[in-house]
Amino acid sequence: MKQEGKKPLVILTGPTAVGKSALAVELAERIGGEIISADSMQVYRHMDIGSAKITVQEMAGIPHHLIDVLDPTDEFNVVVFQRMARAAAQEIYDRGHIPILAGGTGFYIQAVLYDIDFTENDEDTALRSTLEEAARKEGPAVLYERLKTIDPVSCESIHANNIKRVIRAIEFYEKTGQRISEHNREQRERLSPYNFAYFVLLDDREKIYGKIEERVDLMLAQGLVEEVSALRDRGCTKDMVSMQGLGYKEILSCLEGEISLEEAVYRIKRDTRHFAKRQLTWFRREKEVIWVDKRELDYSSQKILLFMQGILREKGILLQK
Repeated sequence: MKQEGKKPLVILTGPTAVGKSALAVELAERIGGEIISADSMQVYRHMDIGSAKITVQEMAGIPHHLIDVLDPTDEFNVVVFQRMARAAAQEIYDRGHIPILAGGTGFYIQAVLYDIDFTENDEDTALRSTLEEAARKEGPAVLYERLKTIDPVSCESIHANNIKRVIRAIEFYEKTGQRISEHNREQRERLSPYNFAYFVLLDDREKIYGKIEERVDLMLAQGLVEEVSALRDRGCTKDMVSMQGLGYKEILSCLEGEISLEEAVYRIKRDTRHFAKRQLTWFRREKEVIWVDKRELDYSSQKILLFMQGILREKGILLQK
């Protein structure tokens, strides 16, 4: 049903390696869309292989936003993303097109979809600095165990190595007395200012895991080690947000002699599988999600696109034909 007065927004997400990027391009071609990347790594220049960044050829002439717009040394977080995504969406509306928010970072999608207000974040960073120092001295595992006792639910969607999010969750609890998982649940109850369709692309778990294995092997063949080495030569270090991405921190540890290449590859594949599982956990908690199961649609992009277009017409995002 069409929601009067609300601007249209299409979301296309799902676990890593499920095929979002190619489908988003095909959908954009059909509905007059432009793509806003909801990916925490493709935003960075010089980080092409490890982020599985879409190529110019793969874009097929469809405008893509929030790709290659920051240097690896730049700070990037959900607040920065939200601001940039809003600006990109407005440009797309001004051209009479429909923004398609495509990518797998669920919290980024939520921030845009429900227009979450982050102004409550205060400027007092003393506790954050203390926690960061604790992570350096004692290791991330100690902080993660602390978070488990405070907010075990949040640990289902936050990886132990994602020190920044672990610290943010602990900091939020210490400052507000509320678990960040409860806060996020409340935020999901917000009404969206958009007339939206929230598609989550799904496939058999073992097929997704197989694609992840293939993707990592391809990244190595394409020169992932050389890419990370070049980033290190540019001054990129482990404590930078950009280098916390899957594939980058493991190869960096290898280059610094902490682990073997074989161990690095094993960790990348294992942690990417775990990441895909956490993504699905996140999307299952989101409301008004429309599951697009590739198996039920015979793995046919034509059937998948027709299904999605039908939903978009029902919602008034596309004009009836």
